[in-house]
Amino acid sequence: MPQLHVVVVTIGSAGDLFPFMRVALALREAGHRVSMLGPSQHAPFVEPTGLAFHGLPADEAVLDHPDLWHPTRGLAVVWNATRPAMARVPAWVAALPPGERVVLLVHPLALPEADLCRAQRPGLKVAAAYLAPSNLPTVHDPLLLGPWPVPRWVPQGARRWLWRKLGDALINPVALPDVNAARAAQGLAPVADLVDFLMKVPDLSVTLFPEWFAPTQPDWPQPLQRTGFPLYDPSPQVELAPEVARFLAAGAPPVVFTPGTGNRQARYYFRCALDACARRGLRAILLTPHREQLPAQLPTPVLWQDYVPLRVLLPHMAALVHHGGIGTTAEALRAGTPQLVVPLAHDQFDNAARVQALGVGTSLRAARLNSQRLGKRLNDVVGKESVAKACARAAAMTVPADLAPLCRRLISIK
Repeated sequence: MPQLHVVVVTIGSAGDLFPFMRVALALREAGHRVSMLGPSQHAPFVEPTGLAFHGLPADEAVLDHPDLWHPTRGLAVVWNATRPAMARVPAWVAALPPGERVVLLVHPLALPEADLCRAQRPGLKVAAAYLAPSNLPTVHDPLLLGPWPVPRWVPQGARRWLWRKLGDALINPVALPDVNAARAAQGLAPVADLVDFLMKVPDLSVTLFPEWFAPTQPDWPQPLQRTGFPLYDPSPQVELAPEVARFLAAGAPPVVFTPGTGNRQARYYFRCALDACARRGLRAILLTPHREQLPAQLPTPVLWQDYVPLRVLLPHMAALVHHGGIGTTAEALRAGTPQLVVPLAHDQFDNAARVQALGVGTSLRAARLNSQRLGKRLNDVVGKESVAKACARAAAMTVPADLAPLCRRLISIK
């Protein structure tokens, strides 16, 4: 039987890249040929591993788009930003040797192109890897539609209607013109509803989060392969920088604030963080590669760092205040660090709700953020015994993901 060639396709920030890299490395360790396709700016992360990496175009100007972090309009921004890169995938796959056994392991937003690849290359299999629970639509509880929780008493029929209305208003008008134009060029039938179509494309669906974080729902696509969080640290040997170690030794455990590495619109977020910490006498570490978002002069009990691996930083923190990205959420769970999630868009609202349900923290919607509310929420998590106990339980469950079953499953996709 020919060697399996797994082509891993991802988009987005480093938080999206790292779980796919962890899976790609496990597949290589299992003896498969692996190629990664992703945003070209991530090459410095991938190339040291020796994985074959093929950069796709990425316009970083999207990080300044005013709607990028909007709860409802953000999806359109992300979709439009990813299309030039995804349009390159079918031609790249078509150029592979005809005799290769190929499996595409892709980010959900690459599924339309994965379906085109399969139409061009009979026998190709498609696996979709879902980073967060909200990537998989469901009518079952707990259910959020963007920032809006759906009450448990709402019947399933009404929930299906809500999903259709959401798709017709916010998703289909944005995505279907591109999708159907590409399909028409290959003589394929048009798609009527994007979400319904995407759920039917994969030959295998994979969750990159554990059952205890989000139990399998009856209406999730089948066949389904569950895994744990495939956490990946690009610098596993790195320890705390001397500057950070000195800051930690100089006082009480600080609170660390990060809006995500891709957020260049967090000036107000950091202003609220500084004010809330000053009012409550808390020390703080501000994590952002975009120094211009911070005041020129920071108060003495505050340290700025462009990047510190959360693996080494979080065990020393009183709490983590963050945007609710799934990678950051998982790192905090692993470290047993209390969380205050300030969600803005995308999967962040659902992740925040799961943090609250686990008892490991609380949340405050970014639309309601001010220094007073932020300070009150910090009081709810910093130094609270019940939160600390819940964090310890979550840390005990956040074990390294066993990816061997996934590697075996990809070989036998039907």
